[in-house]
Amino acid sequence: MELTIPTHFRCPISLDLMKDPVTLSTGITYDRESIEKWIDAGNITCPVTNQVLRNFDQIPNHSIRKMIQDWCVENKSCGVERIPTPRIPITPYEVTDIRSRIVAAARVGDAGKCQELVGKIKDLAKESERNRRCIVGNGIGSALADSFESFARFSVDAHVNLLKEILAAFTWTR
Repeated sequence: MELTIPTHFRCPISLDLMKDPVTLSTGITYDRESIEKWIDAGNITCPVTNQVLRNFDQIPNHSIRKMIQDWCVENKSCGVERIPTPRIPITPYEVTDIRSRIVAAARVGDAGKCQELVGKIKDLAKESERNRRCIVGNGIGSALADSFESFARFSVDAHVNLLKEILAAFTWTR
């Protein structure tokens, strides 16, 4: 017997089971990854209604996600794996805060704090493409470059691990 995914659990763009359902201003729910690709491609209309999007806010649809997760659990015997609860994407405010704290740590020569914050940025960037775009779009590259310059000026030998960490983070921001 073939398992049929309920229509309202499928993304209208990809037709796949939604893993991170988000609702747009038009009231239509999509999988976050699919609608982000749609918007990143320059589209400004809702793919289903063709209405011009008043904004590009994507509101997590926790109700649909929970129903999808329950459906996955109910159909585990058919080979369906439960979708994980998605992590909340980073916000521009959070990036700006971390960027400011990196700059402040570099200014006072606090290598430990700077390394901790650079590690946090790297971890957040690994979570999703959306996080990477938000991090890059909110000026983290210049903060990393300034921090590198500050600590390299003091002593490369004393800060070699931090400098490597900054360079590793800097490579994907370009």
